[in-house]
Amino acid sequence: MKYRIVGTVMQALEVLLGPGESVYTESGGMAWMMGPVHMETSTKGGVLKGLGRMLAGESLFMTTYTCRGDKCLVVFTPEAPGKVLPLELAAGQQIIAQRDAFMCAESSVQLEMHFRKRLGAGLFGGEGFILQKLTGPGLAFLEIPGEVREYTLASGQVMRVDPGHIAAFEPTVDYDIERVKGLKNILFSGEGLFLATLKGPGKVWLQTLPLSNLAQKLARYLPIKTSS
Repeated sequence: MKYRIVGTVMQALEVLLGPGESVYTESGGMAWMMGPVHMETSTKGGVLKGLGRMLAGESLFMTTYTCRGDKCLVVFTPEAPGKVLPLELAAGQQIIAQRDAFMCAESSVQLEMHFRKRLGAGLFGGEGFILQKLTGPGLAFLEIPGEVREYTLASGQVMRVDPGHIAAFEPTVDYDIERVKGLKNILFSGEGLFLATLKGPGKVWLQTLPLSNLAQKLARYLPIKTSS
């Protein structure tokens, strides 16, 4: 399977499939396609796995696109301004991602929900208790709002992050939360009560545009409905 990411602010992922190759996405995830593409929609793994994906921000049903000829083109586009993040996963390699980050993947990649075990991280970590887990082998693609920055943390190295900026991380990274110190910092810094802590070793991917921040910004310009 070959692919090309085109564009800047609103990128498109062009996936070129060879004979028998396939890629799957959530319902409504495909933008356009060319060639003898066969579509098949299913719960992909059964109803229980489908319900788990729903809790992680994806659809109950997934659609698989398979090339039934020499070559096929299937194109996917993100739901918000941002970047497409390609991940080439080895057998058994896993990535934990924020809710609704999954874009598409080869059929060999497994998508399931990831339950955040720590109470504090689930309540105050910005994304709740349910995240997404991708397991290789194969190519997978995430859609990340804004720009993406990748960091590799050494063992014991800690990064403090506004929780809304965490896009994905490797399972070896320890995710927790800590309270912001100082009353003035809590009241006037705009960072709230808690920051996320990411402790290495492992890779983390951060996003520059949390959708919650974008929604709050746009809400200022939406008309306020008044009761008659």
